[in-house]
Amino acid sequence: MRKSGWAAAAAGISSLVLLLTACGGSSSSTSTTGAASNPATQGTAGSSASTGSSSSTSSPASTAAAQGTHSSSAAKQSAQAQPSSAVSFPPVGTTVLIVLHSSLGWVMAKADDVVVYTYAKDTKGGAPQCTGSCASVWAPVTGMPKAGPADTFPGTFGVVTGAGGQKQITYDGYPLYIYVGAPALSTKGDGIDGVWHVVKLSGSDISSGT
Repeated sequence: MRKSGWAAAAAGISSLVLLLTACGGSSSSTSTTGAASNPATQGTAGSSASTGSSSSTSSPASTAAAQGTHSSSAAKQSAQAQPSSAVSFPPVGTTVLIVLHSSLGWVMAKADDVVVYTYAKDTKGGAPQCTGSCASVWAPVTGMPKAGPADTFPGTFGVVTGAGGQKQITYDGYPLYIYVGAPALSTKGDGIDGVWHVVKLSGSDISSGT
């Protein structure tokens, strides 16, 4: 009976020791797991890492604004680097006429210094009479007339319709021509056949003088 009672007591103590050991192991395991993985700590660390990343990287809006400011500054510097020009050019199709000093004195010429002529067979305000083979030697002065910037002509420029609908420049109603092949400043066409004449002017027709 006593042997049986001690056996029972020993068995009970053994069971208690096993139970305490099991409880102790379970508590130790839980504590280790909690130290290695703390949700609250992880959340704080993640937030801190995210904030650091955000602060070190520029936003698309700020980057675009910076680029826009740089582009605007570059464009302004480029515009300032290019000098503005006050030089103006006549429209395409304009023929500039000037007062030129030649061997015959002051005469009318085109801006390229080619002297112009009138034809004695033309009438004031009438259609040009030099056509066909005549026009191959005495070419009409065409385009829209414009006086040179330093020239003040006493007469008036105009336009008349010639052969084939061509617009020919007139001066005081008379059509103007050039002597084909004549070099600049040449007046050798004056007096040919007694019907070709330069348009004589005066030095006073040049506002700046030469």
